[in-house]
Amino acid sequence: MANEAVLIVESSLPVAMTVANSAAIEKGTVLKLSDPFTVAASSADNDIFAGIAAEEKIASDGKTKIAVYLPGGNNIFKMVVSSTASTVGLHQVIKGANTIGDYTTLDDEKGYVIGQALETGADTETILVRV
Repeated sequence: MANEAVLIVESSLPVAMTVANSAAIEKGTVLKLSDPFTVAASSADNDIFAGIAAEEKIASDGKTKIAVYLPGGNNIFKMVVSSTASTVGLHQVIKGANTIGDYTTLDDEKGYVIGQALETGADTETILVRV
């Protein structure tokens, strides 16, 4: 997968969450949340943000747990902006597979917020985001 998030500042430790044995997840993948306490790679706008993979998960390796940096830990990641802009200070949401963009009123009904943009960026640029 492309556009993985890169950890720049670690302020909190990752937490083990459930993942499908069949899943293949690269370190730095933006993850979506499902019930119960389960993650998978995000793929689309409006995925519910679960966190960022702290390790690689190899498909069908027998593991059903993965270390995840949860939201609210004040970790700082370098992340890729999608076709929409990201503006310094604004909340960021998933806009596609491993891409982010500014929060809008259409994103307010679920736990879509990833974190806060620490820089402004245009399409395909990388910016720092506090998660």
